[in-house]
Amino acid sequence: MDLTLLSWNVNGLRAQHRKGFVDWLKECSPDMICLQEIKAQEDQLTKPIKEIEGYYSFFHPAERKGYSGVALYTKLEPISVQKGLGDEKFDTEGRAIIAEYESFYLIGCYFPNGQSSQERLDYKMEFYDKFLEVTNNLRATGKPVIFCGDLNTAHKEIDLARPRENSKTSGFLPIEREWIDEVITNDFVDIFREYKDEPGWYSYWDQITRARDRNVGWRIDYFFVDQALRSQVTDAFILSDVMGSDHCPVGISIDVT
Repeated sequence: MDLTLLSWNVNGLRAQHRKGFVDWLKECSPDMICLQEIKAQEDQLTKPIKEIEGYYSFFHPAERKGYSGVALYTKLEPISVQKGLGDEKFDTEGRAIIAEYESFYLIGCYFPNGQSSQERLDYKMEFYDKFLEVTNNLRATGKPVIFCGDLNTAHKEIDLARPRENSKTSGFLPIEREWIDEVITNDFVDIFREYKDEPGWYSYWDQITRARDRNVGWRIDYFFVDQALRSQVTDAFILSDVMGSDHCPVGISIDVT
């Protein structure tokens, strides 16, 4: 069975709904889609958003209204779903959903942004460490892991349009990029780079400066695939023509037969 998995920072699920999200989802028809920055409590979401035909839906909002939050829509019913990483320090911000399937775990995650202060950068790095700990604990059960989402970090110079200008900006700091190195050392594959190794592929553009018009962007949305599943991935892609957010969807196709 060939599955299509997507990840998208929608920058507000209710706003995205008004822009035609449900129709787009039905047309695109991924088997699973992880969303970040839903910016809504579950009781603020209407039935057409929560109950999309053909999908099971799960939501993990932040305690703070209008902030953060993640969601999962999936055609395949998960064996189990965990909302959060199991640590209140991070889970109050609604940043992760972990779904267990027969062949793998899927984690959809919205990683913190560290640009506002040193305190938030420290929080981001603590979250990174906790995330990798949880991920490796899941793998220790013998089942491989796929994780995706907005990492809020570009890994290498090829992953942003202006690396030199952003070398001291959170999102491209050495300490943040080194964490992605550690992820890869832990036998995860940045699967998009297995398919596209040229510059110009981005998933986020600043709206204020209309950066998308000039493709002055960052690739900060990722799928990382457990090395054990690498041979089963048949494609990895960025849907840069999908509008409606300051991010665009990214995805993979994987054969789980």
